[in-house]
Amino acid sequence: MYFVYRSHYDGPLSKLVRRLPDAGVLDWFRRNWTRDDPRGWLPEELGADVYGLATIFEAARKHALPRPESTDQLRTMLHEHLYVEGDADFIRLDEHSLRVRTDDDEVELAYYFFDEETLARHPSRLAYLVHEAWPLPDEPGAEPAVPLTTYAVFLTFYDGSSLEVAVPVTFPGVGLAGLAAELERGADERWPPELRVLAALVTQAAKELPAPGQGELFPGPAGPVTDPLGAALERANRWPGFSLSARDPLLDGDLTNALGNALRAPAPENRDPGASLIRVGPHLAQMAMHCSTEFGFQQWFLFDTAWSTAYPQLSASLLRYAADWDPLDGV
Repeated sequence: MYFVYRSHYDGPLSKLVRRLPDAGVLDWFRRNWTRDDPRGWLPEELGADVYGLATIFEAARKHALPRPESTDQLRTMLHEHLYVEGDADFIRLDEHSLRVRTDDDEVELAYYFFDEETLARHPSRLAYLVHEAWPLPDEPGAEPAVPLTTYAVFLTFYDGSSLEVAVPVTFPGVGLAGLAAELERGADERWPPELRVLAALVTQAAKELPAPGQGELFPGPAGPVTDPLGAALERANRWPGFSLSARDPLLDGDLTNALGNALRAPAPENRDPGASLIRVGPHLAQMAMHCSTEFGFQQWFLFDTAWSTAYPQLSASLLRYAADWDPLDGV
């Protein structure tokens, strides 16, 4: 069985994935129902102090609740005794999975238990959720003959609503190799701020990049940066306006004129651009941007249909992850 904690406190991908020995959700709760000190053993069992989860086990001991014999019994007890910030719909239990959404007064969080059968039946919804390590795979594959489309996915937030991420932006007929040129055409006011900043930085980088063999704009973590998109991502990582608590004030003025002063400014407090991770391939560009000592990273993914064809389950589940906190909603 899988446990996943969608939390900005956990790693470059802002989630923790753990395999458990139990066959299913009910089995896991039954195995642990009467254990002492839930706040002590839960972090050891799951790898994190999962917000609110200890309350059901504390209630089991305090009220001498019987060990649940069925999913229906467990559901009743969870709705009565599991602490969540939200309504009853934030606790979703079926025979094969438990999905919970909550809020620790700083950011929104979600956690999931689901069995092997659920993953096997719904890989296009769960493949990204169970992907554990940075970076996402990007092995070269056959070039598709059809026109490409590029998707821009930003798993970012600026206040506590960290599960309400921006809707992915689609560029029909544009592959990742052509995205820089498309962004140079100018930003759309409807785009999320990350993409608007990236468009301005791409335009600037395109003007400053030397000719091939004439040097490099940035050394970059994986070697010289020689393309506008890679250079723009390196600069976006140093952009001081991506605050977790306020709208970027630079977006309210002339973004192009703001670039010089902004990029010379020091990084905001508690942010470490050197800890960010950036990787640009032919069909997938990805960045885990370090945004806060406490709240960790935010993720940018730019990929085209050549990558999604090579990794159909991973790409479909990533788009699902960006669209809905519950990957199994509606199944």
